Amino acid sequence: MANVDISSSRPYHIVIFGASGFTGQFVVEEVARTVSEGPNGTLKWAVAGRSRQKLDKVIEQAAGTLGKPELRTAVEVIVADVGEPDSLAAMCKQAVIVLNCVGPYRFWGEPVVKACVENGAHCIDICGEPQFLESIQLNYDSQAADKGVYIVGACGFDSIPADMGVLYTRDQFKGTLTALESFLTASTGPEGGSLNDGTWKSAIYGLADSGKLRSLRKKFGHKPLPVVGSKIKRRSALFYSNEVQQYVVPFMGTDPSVVKRTQRFLLEEHQETPVQYGAYAGVGGVANIVKMLFAGIMFWFLVKFSFGRDLLIKYPEFFSFGFFSKDGPTRKQVLFYEYLLFAKLPVIGVFECHSDGWLVLLVSDWCVSVSLRWRVRPSSLPSTEKVTLRDRTPARDDPMLRSAH
Repeated sequence: MANVDISSSRPYHIVIFGASGFTGQFVVEEVARTVSEGPNGTLKWAVAGRSRQKLDKVIEQAAGTLGKPELRTAVEVIVADVGEPDSLAAMCKQAVIVLNCVGPYRFWGEPVVKACVENGAHCIDICGEPQFLESIQLNYDSQAADKGVYIVGACGFDSIPADMGVLYTRDQFKGTLTALESFLTASTGPEGGSLNDGTWKSAIYGLADSGKLRSLRKKFGHKPLPVVGSKIKRRSALFYSNEVQQYVVPFMGTDPSVVKRTQRFLLEEHQETPVQYGAYAGVGGVANIVKMLFAGIMFWFLVKFSFGRDLLIKYPEFFSFGFFSKDGPTRKQVLFYEYLLFAKLPVIGVFECHSDGWLVLLVSDWCVSVSLRWRVRPSSLPSTEKVTLRDRTPARDDPMLRSAH
């Protein structure tokens, strides 16, 4: 990725669009925490969204949470609405990079990408919607290349651990890595947990429009990726995994799509051997399976009809058995979430790296996201290697934790 030009005549290196939303408020806090840590000096940044009042409230909240009262006067506010192209253009002209936190992206993402490309701002989002990501690649790749603009999608929990994990694992082996499976598990603290209904909405519309995704993929005209070595085995829809000691199902998120697109790029542009990838998610024990089956049956039926989708969107807690919530997880719940991404692969060579460290997403010299920790450990099984990526556990003196009490 091109370096952020700190000498740019644009007022801001980073603009967080959708800063007052559920995800946006956490992005604001993370940016406020890290922008002054770069080796080339402090980044200039601003927040953007429809409501100045809500944006002011987010800045006030971040100032209190982080103990940084200077944020109240140092952070500028830009009023921009995804439904008003002129306001988006004005926002993008002021930014080197736009961090887009406004979703679902299938409805609100393209106008932001369009404005960024037309006005020369790089765009980063946290999208977990394959249809949006692939349609943007199809429709904007050439335009963005002509303008020297980078559009970086799925730049969050979906799907950095999977994509970077595959590349990291491949690079540690002597020989050729040909296949890898990942198993995602989650655990919560004493406060329990739920997920924000933004992810729920994306799943609803994604399944409802699955036919459109298949049609979209045909437009690329891609040939199947070549299989090197044995073809990865397709697992059943529900099975018990000895790797994570619980029942698992195929992961329905965007990770497989993102990993496959990366592998295709590396093959076509650098003639690198593509890695086959399978993604699975843990669902726990028998009680959770029963809940999942009931929820899955209702979801599968209702998502086919407009009235059903309306019901699913209106009552996420009921139809997901409390797993998704309109209010999203509380701050306490967020701080104690732990996600484990566990990878299993055939041994191809010697696994050399056994260490801890931070998995960091870098834009130029600054950390835009420092949210996951990788851990590599040898397997107890002679025929496999295991790679684990785990999110960080907050220190008990974390200011975010103190503010949650």
